[in-house]
Amino acid sequence: EVQLVESGGGLVQPGGSLRLSCAASGFILRNYAMTWVRQTPGKGLEWVSTIYDGAGSTSYADSVKGRFSISRDNAKNTLYLQMNSVKPEDAAVYYCVKGPKGFLWPRGQGTQVTVSS
Repeated sequence: EVQLVESGGGLVQPGGSLRLSCAASGFILRNYAMTWVRQTPGKGLEWVSTIYDGAGSTSYADSVKGRFSISRDNAKNTLYLQMNSVKPEDAAVYYCVKGPKGFLWPRGQGTQVTVSS
């Protein structure tokens, strides 16, 4: 059974940093593209970043490019999203998704990121 458990969300000041984690079980994470998406109240799910299987090439939404970094730890079967220079508009519930850009399921329960001074 595929399980994805996000963690690491919380309160961060504008300009601050946060690292989100997504612990995967039921499959070998490195063999699949993995994606982060986010959702704000009243909005749909927004694609944030994808890391592809194999060599692990990455892609980012323009809104986070240069500030966020997606990575994975194969030994821990865990996906990460390093968020730097966080902006108020980054506040959202962040989900990890098993699959490439455009996939929305399966995903975890999400972790809330709040940006406030």
